[in-house]
Amino acid sequence: MFGVTDQESRNAIAAAASPITGADSDYDGLLDLIGEARFVLLGEATHGTEEFYAERARISARLIAEKGFHAVAVEADWPDAYRVNRFVRGQSDDASAAAALAGFQRFPQWMWRNSAVLKCVEWLRHYNAGRPWHAQAGVYGLDLYSLHASMGEVLDYLQQVDPIAAHDARAYFACFDQHGSDTQAYGYAAGLGLSASCQDAVRTMLNKLMRRQETYAGRGKDAQDAFFDAKQNARLIKNAEEYYRTMFRGRVSSWNLRDKHMADTLDDLAQHLASVTGQPARIVVWAHNSHLGDARATHMGELGEWNLGQLVRERYPGQARLIGFSTYDGQVMAASQWDGPAQRKDIVPALPGSYEALLHEAKEGNYFLPLTCGSAATKMLQRRRLQRAIGVIYRPETERASHYFDACMHDQFDAVIQIDHTTALTPLPATPDVSADIPETYPEGF
Repeated sequence: MFGVTDQESRNAIAAAASPITGADSDYDGLLDLIGEARFVLLGEATHGTEEFYAERARISARLIAEKGFHAVAVEADWPDAYRVNRFVRGQSDDASAAAALAGFQRFPQWMWRNSAVLKCVEWLRHYNAGRPWHAQAGVYGLDLYSLHASMGEVLDYLQQVDPIAAHDARAYFACFDQHGSDTQAYGYAAGLGLSASCQDAVRTMLNKLMRRQETYAGRGKDAQDAFFDAKQNARLIKNAEEYYRTMFRGRVSSWNLRDKHMADTLDDLAQHLASVTGQPARIVVWAHNSHLGDARATHMGELGEWNLGQLVRERYPGQARLIGFSTYDGQVMAASQWDGPAQRKDIVPALPGSYEALLHEAKEGNYFLPLTCGSAATKMLQRRRLQRAIGVIYRPETERASHYFDACMHDQFDAVIQIDHTTALTPLPATPDVSADIPETYPEGF
């Protein structure tokens, strides 16, 4: 907004902000803002900040307990998250929350195998205990990197319900065998026409599975949910195959495919939960700000990218609330390179003139800031500024080039949660990485 000074912006933000003190009432204003919305998307400015995970867990607990939300959907692979889902619903053989999180084996393990997520999973298990399935809250993954893991899940399912179909599925999936476990090698070779594409094989497999839905969904205990799990894995295989073929065509193509997959998975999950519970599904989403802040308000959108937040707003008008998270400085758990060790890194204080600097200067401490249409604070945030995004890789030596982009915050989010000085996540003990798939968040780091 031209003609508005930074001091006027700081004053308006301070007047609209609600302090976060750890009290039960901290997010009363946020719950009022959410109202009857069905989708609440909770972001993070880094993939390694303790407070972002902890505050999302606090908000999610209130949405589940007070507003009847049915699920938490996270920026993670479907098979790994579904193992946690079975645990929180009391349906798995895992003896503890830590055991249920053991499926998250790929780099970066700390993103989901950490103490904050552990506490959240334990809370969900306790909340669900004694409640019927339709009154419980589940955990689901939205991402698409688990090509080989999802093939294994589909084969295991078919072996139980239709061994002949399982034999056929193995034949379809054998298309990937010449590349072994290297999905990047497959994508490179198939994308450039150096080897045969597996596109037809995985599409045929998905179509055959869908044609047997009525038959399979009636076989065995929890058959409807088991079929839904298998269907999502089969759809993920189809989309992951396409994703790997587009990786070498440029960022926009692969980014758009990935975020569309997440949005489509959210749609399918909402329909499935509605069919089981008998009411419109209400879902909390955890993902990076870069996925949740409406892409149309960023320079990425000008380059042709869309993201999950934009797609949810477009598909569910008035039913989505996008909540961004921000920090000025502190520490973060991140790596210096792909597959590098987790490191506790100092976050460089935000660049002058950035949104992070403005929020820091406006008010001390942590606070919730609604961006209500027409409010003074909203008007002050209409000016495009630099905004920081830290993924699983953090390179403070190239801070400006690596971690900042242009955005208009008031169009990105419905509210922002400012955690002024943050601390790094505490990872759980590492487990051996036996995955055949590429690292989560590859290649952008978000």
